[in-house]
Amino acid sequence: MEQKPVCLVIGAGAGIGGNVGIRFARAGYHAVLCRRSDAEGLERLVETIKGEGGSASGFLLNAVKPGTIEDRVAAVEADIGPIQVAIYNLGAQIGDRSLADTSDKAFEMGWRLATFGLFRTARAVCPLMADRGSGTIIATSATAAMRGNKGQHSHAAAMGGRRMLCQSLNAEFGPKGVHVAHVVIDGAVDAPDTLGRMLGPEAFQQLRETRGMEHDGLLLPAEVAETYYHLSQQHRSAWTHEIDLRPFSALPWWNH
Repeated sequence: MEQKPVCLVIGAGAGIGGNVGIRFARAGYHAVLCRRSDAEGLERLVETIKGEGGSASGFLLNAVKPGTIEDRVAAVEADIGPIQVAIYNLGAQIGDRSLADTSDKAFEMGWRLATFGLFRTARAVCPLMADRGSGTIIATSATAAMRGNKGQHSHAAAMGGRRMLCQSLNAEFGPKGVHVAHVVIDGAVDAPDTLGRMLGPEAFQQLRETRGMEHDGLLLPAEVAETYYHLSQQHRSAWTHEIDLRPFSALPWWNH
């Protein structure tokens, strides 16, 4: 039996990551979904894909722990199939903290999640993709990669590093056939396990009723996933390296 191409998603929650996995599975990929916790939620996501006739596997993965990303990539390549698309979707938001309230540990954690984890992922998959002459790496990013804000010392530094790392990876591996894309999410995402967890269920539902749902004022993860899939299918004569996404009614980051 011919192996399916694999879409590896690191950070496969109920928002962007999970919906990206669903979208790629619908297109015939085997979705390998990795997240740090919530085994039940992960299993529901896998079963959703299988219920649609797709192919998926789920793994709990602590991306900060040494060796975990590298071991998972090696196991996927050996046991499931070649990783054609790798999505790095881990957030690095530690909250709004003044400089004095940002501990060494908190600052470093943002870097480990945003920059070092992507570095480790790329170091594991880029040589494989380069040897095959094709592949796509997509990093979910944020407006913090473009500008620093008060209280965002860790987040802005970490996401800025993510952006520069993507540019460096593109410079080295683009000519070898590896498409590296940096996606700036410029707005609130209608995701229960990220924004919903930060706001709490009542405030999140109120936000959805006033700005989301039929108002289209929140980024819908399923629609974001369409962009990720499009990026992976671009012809190499017209690759996108950086793109920003926001609801139609939101001010872009440069107008704030």
